Amino acid sequence: MIGAYLEAETQRRGLIAIILIFCLASALTTEIIGIHALFGAFMAGVIMPSTAGLRKFLSERIEIFTSSFLLPLFFAFTGLRTQIGLLNTWSDWLMCAGIMAVAIAGKFVGSALAARWTGMDWHDSLSLGALMNTRGLMELIVLNIGYDLGVLSPRIFSMMVIMALVTTFMAAPFLSLLELLKRRHGDIQAEIPDSTGAY
Repeated sequence: MIGAYLEAETQRRGLIAIILIFCLASALTTEIIGIHALFGAFMAGVIMPSTAGLRKFLSERIEIFTSSFLLPLFFAFTGLRTQIGLLNTWSDWLMCAGIMAVAIAGKFVGSALAARWTGMDWHDSLSLGALMNTRGLMELIVLNIGYDLGVLSPRIFSMMVIMALVTTFMAAPFLSLLELLKRRHGDIQAEIPDSTGAY
């Protein structure tokens, strides 16, 4: 049935409208019954047919709008809610540093050690840990839900947002550093003579 809608251009437009209305209705329903609207939209995506044609169609039609308009709005909204001025004492910044240390130890160190335990070398283990350490969009979504529900105070929310940003931004420089160290290690190994004395 979905395949038939994807054939004609007019039917494609109708399909987009149906899907958007369904997602908004699901989000509104969960919001009315006291659950965050995000979960309704998520459930709408879960029960949607998982055909490759539909995924590609939605990616081509909706992803550009969401990534170029809705996503920057969400980041701006989160930034406006983050009150860094609330962290006005050394104890606040120490607590923020502690949160970052626990977060890095939990995901970066934990993932790297688990990967090493399964037999990966240290370079790949640390790279995997760096990639797993990033929080990014999903972390900010969860933090905003917790803030809306009153679970997080404005001060803790600001600390968690800083942690999410720092752990996300540190991934690329750390991966570049790992690649640099790997290349240097390879150059050093190449310069070491073998048992015959040849380079």
